[in-house]
This record gives sequence, C-alpha cells and structure tokens, in this order.
Amino acid sequence: MGQSGLMAIQQLSDGRWRVDVEPVKGKRFRKTLKTKAEAMRFEATCRAKCSESNDWAPRPKDKRRLSELVELWFDLHGVSLSDGVRRVAILRACAKAMGDPIARMVDGAKIAATRARWMLAGVTGKTANNRLGYLKAVYNELHKLDVIDYPCPFTRIRPVRLQERPLAYLTKPQISELLDALQARTTSPHPAMVARICLATGARWGEAQALRLERIRGNALVFANTKSKRVRMVPVTPELAAAIKKHWQTYGPFTNCIGVFRLVLLSTSIKPPRGQASHILRHTFAAHFIMGGGHIVTLKEILGHASLNMTMRYAHLAPEHLSDAIRLSPLGGLQ
Repeated sequence: MGQSGLMAIQQLSDGRWRVDVEPVKGKRFRKTLKTKAEAMRFEATCRAKCSESNDWAPRPKDKRRLSELVELWFDLHGVSLSDGVRRVAILRACAKAMGDPIARMVDGAKIAATRARWMLAGVTGKTANNRLGYLKAVYNELHKLDVIDYPCPFTRIRPVRLQERPLAYLTKPQISELLDALQARTTSPHPAMVARICLATGARWGEAQALRLERIRGNALVFANTKSKRVRMVPVTPELAAAIKKHWQTYGPFTNCIGVFRLVLLSTSIKPPRGQASHILRHTFAAHFIMGGGHIVTLKEILGHASLNMTMRYAHLAPEHLSDAIRLSPLGGLQ
C-alpha cells in the first residue's frame, strides 16, 4: 500500500515542503517545493497519474517462457528469413534443452552451463556459437519491436574461441577426379553439371541447383534468392552456357541432387573438412581465382559477400601475399 498524505509531505527546517510519495510499490516520487499547497498538488498529481496511466504505473514482470519468445520471434521476424524454418527448429530445441525457463531470467551463467553440456555431448564450438547467436537475436529483435521491455540478459557472454583451420580447396587433379566420378554416376544426371557451375562461378550448391533457363543472360548466370538477399550476375564461358542449355533440353531442369553428390564425393580420394561437402567447390573457385591473380574486391562481388572481411580469408593465397616477409627478413643479407 502507498504512503498516506501525512507521511508523504513533511516541512523542512528551512520552511520548504518535502514530498516523498510511493503511490504504488516500485514507483516513488520525491520533490521539494516552496509551499504546502504546491506539495499537496504534486502529491495528488503523482497519485492520479499512477492510477490513470499505464506509463506511470510499473509494469508487471514478464513471465513468458523462452519457448513463447521463440514463437513470437518466428511469427514477427524469422518467417521472413531464408533459413527461418531451420533456425526456429534449432531455437525450439535450445529452449527445451534449457528447461524452457522464464525468458527474462536467462542469464550468462545459465547459457554458459547449457553450452558446456552441449560441448561435452560432442557439439562443436562453431555450432555452439551459432546457437548462442540465434538466442541473442531472439531477444534483440523482440526488444526492437517492443515485444519485450528488457534487452538481451546475456549480452556479455562471449562466443567460444575457435581454432582457425587451413582453407580447404581442390587441386586441378582433384577437380578432374571429382568431375569424372560424377559423370560416371548414372543415378542422377544433374550433380556433374551443378558442380561445374559451382566451380565456374563460386556459387553455393543451392544457388546453382536453383538456376533456370531465364536466368542465363548471354554468357552470364544470374543467381537470385541468395543467402545475402542480393541478385548477382557472374560471367561464364560460351561453352559452359551452351552446355547448361543442352543439359536442360536433354534432362530437364535441375532437381535436388546434393545427396548423390555427397555419395560420389565419399567414393573419391578427396577428404574435405567436416561439413564442407559441396561448399568446398565454392572455396575452390575462390582459391584458384586469387592464386591466378584475381582482385580480392572483385572476388567479394562474385561471391556475394556482405563484407570484405568475409572474403579476406582467401587473401593469403595471392602470389604476392606477405612476400615482404622474405624481402625484409633480417636474414636476407646473411644468406
């Protein structure tokens, strides 16, 4: 219960009047005024505002569970993302693994403990970091939309530091081995052509597989519905453009053939890093582009990267990269 008027207003030794009023628990107002009449009016105003306006009255604590926020995030934002369905499935599993706590009570300690359990169960650091990023995005987006009135409660928890791995890409002999193996597989006619498109343009497998006849513009391929949401056009040789059209005339448009590609890749001597089955084709294009003297900014545009930082992973493959290490070495004049 709030304070009484008698307790809320007191005269100070200098003759002024001190108002100290708490109309509702958690909402306290204090002010010093010249006259008792002014003090009484201020007290009355505070009490009236708290009884009439939700803006002045303290909000009840949000008791919604993490799973409820996940569904709200998907309905209001995730549904518009290209990977929204996949991501919401991961978020639902995260909420369940955490015991579906009250969302505002999730703190860094709880997240760290959950992450530790994941990693003990064999989840990689990268996957754990992805899950953490997805959870933060739920809070951040709903806070922006005023669905929740508090920021993400675990913003200070840092992602797991990952060991940088050497960039994997195919050599020319490996490219030939893979294409020959794909061509020999009769289960599906499409994987060999989709792989050739990826190797020629740096496209992701899904982007190449989604190509249609109307997206061949002269000797260039137009990729739409990309991860970065940007449409990009990449030139190819006239021979490849003609081969794609002939392939479609013979076999029809591409169908989902990533499974066949993975099986064929396993049958070769090529051992790509875990999780990089088809993506190694994109890395292969980028690596050979830079090793051949291509410009890093041009590569960024071809790959459709959102920032140059993403493309810089290939910079060390340039012929002149860090060549000053040899020229300026203190041993240079002694050898």
